[in-house]
Amino acid sequence: MTHEVRAVVAHKKGAPVSVETILVPDPGPGEALVQVQACGVCHTDLHYREGGISDEFPFLLGHEAAGLVEAVGEGVTDVAPGDFVVLNWRAVCSNCRACSKGKPWYCFATHNATQPMTLTDGTPLSPALGIGAFAEKTLVAAGQCTKVDPTASAAAAGLLGCGVMAGFGAAVNTGGVGRGDSIAVIGCGGVGMAAIAGAKVAGASRIIAVDVDERKLKWAERFGATDTVDSSKTDAVEAVRGLTGGFGADVVVDAVGRPETYKQAFYARDLAGTAVLVGVPTPELTVELPLLDVFGRGGALKSSWYGDGLPSRDFPALIDLYLQGRFDLQEFVSETIALDEVEAAFTKMHRGEVLRSVVVL
Repeated sequence: MTHEVRAVVAHKKGAPVSVETILVPDPGPGEALVQVQACGVCHTDLHYREGGISDEFPFLLGHEAAGLVEAVGEGVTDVAPGDFVVLNWRAVCSNCRACSKGKPWYCFATHNATQPMTLTDGTPLSPALGIGAFAEKTLVAAGQCTKVDPTASAAAAGLLGCGVMAGFGAAVNTGGVGRGDSIAVIGCGGVGMAAIAGAKVAGASRIIAVDVDERKLKWAERFGATDTVDSSKTDAVEAVRGLTGGFGADVVVDAVGRPETYKQAFYARDLAGTAVLVGVPTPELTVELPLLDVFGRGGALKSSWYGDGLPSRDFPALIDLYLQGRFDLQEFVSETIALDEVEAAFTKMHRGEVLRSVVVL
């Protein structure tokens, strides 16, 4: 059986997206059909529309999603029809060298559904991050579905599927921030805010938010920032050092992904501190650092893939924190919108007017 559903499609590089009917097949072996309830508008979707990830148009956009499993294919045992799930784009294989070493969050062979979703004329769609959830229904690998407490709001829970997990994990999983530590977060969009919120949950004593937008710095205080630095008006490195006894922060998260912010992260950390890159750079960007400084400052320079998150471990735990009132996922939801408002949401996101617009179906 094929399902006709409404979805957001990007046909050409830089062109506005459109809402149209697509065809979604019933799940085959190892696959799940999910009725999407909510999907966040993430900057990665805009990267797809702009051709910044690949040129495999047309794209079926959307990937930060939650919904109900409608059907599963042969061999699927971890989820069943009726389960409330958050979708993820790193369904681990359990067999590659990373998984075999007990580090499945680095899985090198994550998998997606094998059957294509198509336009009504049969043209295959490329689903964003293997998900494609700006749609009433989507087809994914069953491993991309993580069952969580169904009392959670779909609009909030779905954000774990990308930005919130990336930011929270960059601070807690990759950076290892803990009780009494200091952390600076450069870039206070959705990912940066999640790093700030994660540091608060982990018990960091000083949480420094760095941005060029005064409005975002005000938002950062709501998520747990103890201090804010407007780097359009002051030197970010000197400001972070000044707030940490002249030493620098134990952990600095670059949630922007540009050479100038990465250098700030490198020099704003304490000796033997950790710099974490979670902001995604564009392909042409490079960074140059004195090798003696790399040697002499010690510590660790890390990149964070999806917050080094393991959905089966982290999603249920973060939902529990949310339901306990200890991690306010709902605070990330700036507005809820319809499918035909995604293009306008891209504009708001680009202007920095929202943390997350969330499509609710």
